[in-house]
Amino acid sequence: MEQNDKEPINQVEDNMESNNEPTMEPTNSENEEVVIDQPVDYEAKIAGLNDKYLRLYSEFDNYRKRTMKEKSEILRSAGEDVFKVFLPTIDDFERAIKANETLEDATPIKEGMSLIYNKFKAAYTSKGLEAMNTIGNVFDADLMESITSIPAPSDDLKGKVVDEVEKGYKLGDKVIRFAKVVVGS
Repeated sequence: MEQNDKEPINQVEDNMESNNEPTMEPTNSENEEVVIDQPVDYEAKIAGLNDKYLRLYSEFDNYRKRTMKEKSEILRSAGEDVFKVFLPTIDDFERAIKANETLEDATPIKEGMSLIYNKFKAAYTSKGLEAMNTIGNVFDADLMESITSIPAPSDDLKGKVVDEVEKGYKLGDKVIRFAKVVVGS
């Protein structure tokens, strides 16, 4: 081990004595030949780097296209899932319309509409959609849109929602439709 450590130093000393200038030649511990002054082909290097760059660029472009395609497939299948939940309700509406053509009494129609509404409400609730309760609450511009304001029927309803013109809905924490309300002033 000491022999190998001293060899480069001895070579440097020998070179110093002969040339008066220190020149170190690289040595290889595995006795391989080392070529010092080999001409570098810069054009081949540039061509190789350009080829590498083009391959990387096209690989990234393919990745981008593939992810865009996967994202559109996910969106398409998510919509499909939601529509599959509502198809039975649509079928019930069609059956109710067909059955109501011959009825003269309104009571079965009312009951049928109520049943279909409850089924529809259960379907959208199962997908995470929820209706906002706004009547009697303090007006919140982040959740509601004020259509108009009217004199409050009582002092405790000032600045609060008196009437709801159109229900607001949230999907998780995100408002997908703002409630249109009338505010007491």
